[in-house]
Amino acid sequence: MNVSMTVWLVTIAVILGLFVFDFFAHVRTPHEPSLKESGFWSAVYISIALAFGGFVWWQWGGTYGGEYYAGFVTEKALSVDNLFVFVIIMAKFAVPKAYQQKVLLLGIVMALVMRGAFIAVGAAAISAYSWVFYLFGAFLLYTAVKLLRESGHEEEVEEERDSRIVRFVKKALRTSDEYDNDKLFTRRTGVLMATPMLMVLIVIGFSDVLFALDSIPAIYGLTSEPYIVFTANAFALMGLRQLYFLLGGLLDRLVYLSYGLSIILGFIGVKLVLHALHENTLPFINGGNHIDVPDISTPASLAVIIGTLLITTVASLVKSRNDGTRAEEPVE
Repeated sequence: MNVSMTVWLVTIAVILGLFVFDFFAHVRTPHEPSLKESGFWSAVYISIALAFGGFVWWQWGGTYGGEYYAGFVTEKALSVDNLFVFVIIMAKFAVPKAYQQKVLLLGIVMALVMRGAFIAVGAAAISAYSWVFYLFGAFLLYTAVKLLRESGHEEEVEEERDSRIVRFVKKALRTSDEYDNDKLFTRRTGVLMATPMLMVLIVIGFSDVLFALDSIPAIYGLTSEPYIVFTANAFALMGLRQLYFLLGGLLDRLVYLSYGLSIILGFIGVKLVLHALHENTLPFINGGNHIDVPDISTPASLAVIIGTLLITTVASLVKSRNDGTRAEEPVE
């Protein structure tokens, strides 16, 4: 895939332009977005992402187009799981609804910057050492098992992690326990202090680092093209703020989503290990020679990813509905 520097610069400019538009059109004036507003703009950003996939398909062919769509769906699913953490963080710090948009958008921009750095490092490592795929695959398998074990206990895990970060920040900065609109710093008796809004942003930023550790190896299991990795991540993050307000209470009903994501990460981890074996150069494995192993195609990967998400989503909604029905039944 030959991507010129001009295409890279235009793509980055367009993505940054969309984030700037989002800030001035929706976030600059604090307000709680309605379901209509959130639904409309979520649809707009998803449509833009899908249309960009069509551009990749037209410009570089169906193989790369399929890799983009597989990467986008995977990153979007992981981003939805991230929303669970955002809900916990917002509730813990009691962030007013009207100010949540700003901290979410800033957090998303931070996530994109961090992922951009991780993508560059990953691309350089893969280009220099093919055995890096072993590390990526092993890490994703570990993450899949960890996610499976933490399913149903996400709030406790996040609470413990947040408490450590908050204690560290309070040691490093003078902090206030009161919000001053959506400001990150405020003055109290002439002393400059960090508001809880800055604390929320720091916690979200730290969470973004952990999210990137999962998402970047995952998408490198679907494509080795940095351009596709970057754009799939960027378009998956775009519209995440609107999705946060659109899904709202629905997130609590997706009880099996973590299991589905665990399956997807495990599947991609196996795919990475198989690819590493196929490209093997490590002398202590098969004498440094390649190993003839099955190759999982992009269409097969996309089918597994979409199928797993559909099954876990439907199963989650059915369980939530049945639990709700049982809760409403009169006790005899």
